[in-house]
Amino acid sequence: MSATSWREIDGVDRGTLREARLQAHFALQWLARAARAYATPAPNDHHTNLGWNDAIRGFTTHTLPQGAVVGLDIAQLMLTLWDSMSPPQSIDLQGRRDVEIREWLGRHLSANKGLDADALDRPSPYQMPEHPIRHGAPYGAPGLGPALAALAVWYANADDVLGETRQSIIARGIDATPVRCWPHHFDLDSLISLGSGAGAYTVGVGFSPGDEYYDQPYLYVSRHPPPPDVASLPSLAPVGHWHTHHFTAAVATADLIVAAAQPRPAADTFLRAATDILIGRP
Repeated sequence: MSATSWREIDGVDRGTLREARLQAHFALQWLARAARAYATPAPNDHHTNLGWNDAIRGFTTHTLPQGAVVGLDIAQLMLTLWDSMSPPQSIDLQGRRDVEIREWLGRHLSANKGLDADALDRPSPYQMPEHPIRHGAPYGAPGLGPALAALAVWYANADDVLGETRQSIIARGIDATPVRCWPHHFDLDSLISLGSGAGAYTVGVGFSPGDEYYDQPYLYVSRHPPPPDVASLPSLAPVGHWHTHHFTAAVATADLIVAAAQPRPAADTFLRAATDILIGRP
């Protein structure tokens, strides 16, 4: 593993980064809506999870009927529809409202793929955060571009380091699911299931772009249910700390990661050490 695979992240005002994260989260729901509408249902909503695509600096759905794939370029807030038979179709979301995007996506899916556009209107199983977009406001804002680009870099870096951590877990003979994005929380995660019966537990190795707990991106290793004695957990690397409010997890926030002399090795060391600790706790 090389520290050079970690992309440098320019400093961005947290308020602007928060706005970029919220707008991208709403934009991502068009991928989730397409997946709920057309993908074969899977347990625990797995058919709606998304994969990072470095070529578009964003996420793509699983392949839908007629070979369709819907993707979102986070840095540009650009929605694209692909298939193997025709040129890609794209729409710039900035300056547009959800009602316009719904008309565009439904029209292309219906005309080019023969899919029922009304299926896009199926209700979401979760509620989105409060934001003007939720009430019909357009996407985009002056000066949001650098924050969207920084957010895309955070996802690219996180997907890379989480993928390496997952491979190290698999090399130990422990199964870990592929790193995927979950549109509900907009997080990346690989899940490890351990134990059996009453002693079963899961460890999630992931990344959040920020939320109500941390107003900045962060890496995490979470455990559910939490260990019986959280206070006895070993200390973490300098970039990490134990979070115990509402969930138990090792957390490394963006400010500490980027301040490290070598951010990639610091992130990698944090993830592996925290994973070892939580995997080893029955």
